[in-house]
Amino acid sequence: MKLPFSRVVHDLRGLSSRRFVELLAGHVDVTLEGARLVERAARGELDWDEARTEMTAVEHRGDELRKTLILELASAIVTPIDREDLFRISRSIDDVLDNLRDFLRECDLFAIEKRTTMLPVAAAIGEAIVGLREAIVVIADAPGRISERSLHAKKAGNEIRRRYDAALGELFAGELEMEVLKVREVLRRLDVVGLRLGEAADALSDAAVKRSAGIGPVTPIES
Repeated sequence: MKLPFSRVVHDLRGLSSRRFVELLAGHVDVTLEGARLVERAARGELDWDEARTEMTAVEHRGDELRKTLILELASAIVTPIDREDLFRISRSIDDVLDNLRDFLRECDLFAIEKRTTMLPVAAAIGEAIVGLREAIVVIADAPGRISERSLHAKKAGNEIRRRYDAALGELFAGELEMEVLKVREVLRRLDVVGLRLGEAADALSDAAVKRSAGIGPVTPIES
């Protein structure tokens, strides 16, 4: 007995949703590992060069997950949300990990000593990444909650900017010296992380709008 086309699409969409959510959530989990490395280094639990070494392995796993997602996205018959939005989310997550890597590289290069100022910003990044993951996991099981969760993720990302501004205020409240200027430079990397997380949340929000309008979830392969 042949199944109705709508049933086939429904079944394919379910499998596709779970697979893409698995890949995105895995990439976010790896990125959270990178954020935790930054936080530990900011606390002084790791030397900058130790954190950089560990980040190399983390980044490699992130690259492999993104590569897999892109390859599967190119051949997917259906996607749980708009194909372009899936790519945008993945790219933003990748940019977050890249900026965390560059933050550690620059801290090591500049031999940053004043670490405590950046700790609240690093902690906010971890919180925002967790919020983004919570927004991603509902794509498969509760798509109606994507908008709600993406808004929470966006707010968590905005908290990074608030803590960044507070860190700058604390930094420049003291004597202006070379260490202050070096810390200002590396703090900017963490601010950029917040911007990239906000872009990922925006992509999720756009996907939710398209889905509610009946646009995008089913995306046939281009001939």
